[in-house]
Amino acid sequence: MSRAKHLRSTMTDAERLLWRHVRSRGLDGYKIRRQHPLEPYIVDFVCLEQRVVIEIDGGQHARAATADAERTKALEARGFRVLRFWNHEVLANVDGVLAVLLEELKRG
Repeated sequence: MSRAKHLRSTMTDAERLLWRHVRSRGLDGYKIRRQHPLEPYIVDFVCLEQRVVIEIDGGQHARAATADAERTKALEARGFRVLRFWNHEVLANVDGVLAVLLEELKRG
């Protein structure tokens, strides 16, 4: 099983909640992919057309801030804009997260 496929089958509660809202072009018609390879990384979500990466971070990312910053920098160097949300943000305020995401997607 590929790493991306494994990650799709073991998503966090926050990732599953966000996916329910954005799958099948559910966010204003934008095509969002989940657990998508952008070598050497696998990003949580991406809209390739708008070049927006969405990362949903859990508590382990507080300890990995340097690695996350390097990953963000590398993705930005490839022309992607990176949005990061904490798990608890998605779970407590999915509508707010979707509003921020939609605004970023519309920026093009």
